[in-house]
Amino acid sequence: MDQVLAPSRPAAGGTSLLKASGIVKSFGGNRALNGVSLDVHENEIMALVGDNGAGKSTLVKILSGAEVPDEGTIHVSGRLAAIQSPHDAHDLGIATLHQNLGLVDCFDVPQNVFLGRELSTKILGVLPLLRRAEMVERTKALLRELDIRMPYLDRPVSTMSGGQRQAVAISRLLLGDIKLIIMDEPMAALGVHEGQKVLDLIQRLSLRGISFLIVSHNMEHVMSISNRVAVLKNGNLVGVVPTERTTRQDITSMIIHGRV
Repeated sequence: MDQVLAPSRPAAGGTSLLKASGIVKSFGGNRALNGVSLDVHENEIMALVGDNGAGKSTLVKILSGAEVPDEGTIHVSGRLAAIQSPHDAHDLGIATLHQNLGLVDCFDVPQNVFLGRELSTKILGVLPLLRRAEMVERTKALLRELDIRMPYLDRPVSTMSGGQRQAVAISRLLLGDIKLIIMDEPMAALGVHEGQKVLDLIQRLSLRGISFLIVSHNMEHVMSISNRVAVLKNGNLVGVVPTERTTRQDITSMIIHGRV
């Protein structure tokens, strides 16, 4: 198996961006999260790992507003936050990128970047007219700012590679004032070369001040890109460890045995 070459890690800040404290969530008689506390710093790439059923997806849903916790609090930039919906999370600067990316395959790049936030002008105050040229120019400017090279903007995203589709999806998130991007298995369906492109993009965005919480089963990616790794098991937080002072074997042991 080819090894993914790791980009140099950006230095994580020590200031708390998102702090989840004592998060509890049950579904019927099954407790998915049992008092989980997690602190994501500014300018940090944190990985979230654990076996299936560990509680990763439930925690991500709560932080992104798709689920509401039974107990616990969430603070964003030091302020208590009431995240009741994805809209609330987005207003707080939290965006989530799921595995399916949420792209419309038959749409081109600008149409996907502005999906749901199309620029339009009303003719005679009634009929909406899309400002297509402005959306194209703003998409080009956004891609230049993020150093994303996209050879064709007018082709359907269905014709693009997995890495290019990831870049389009991330660009759409960054139209707003985003401070934290949560990514659920971002490289699951990508090859080594395409996965490296996404890792490079994550690094560049982190250097620009955006934090990441990345759910992944790929330990090569986890060890190469993250500043810290949080491990969940059976709804409990096993621990959070600095990546540079631990090993892949240590993380695997935490996942299996449930202790640091």
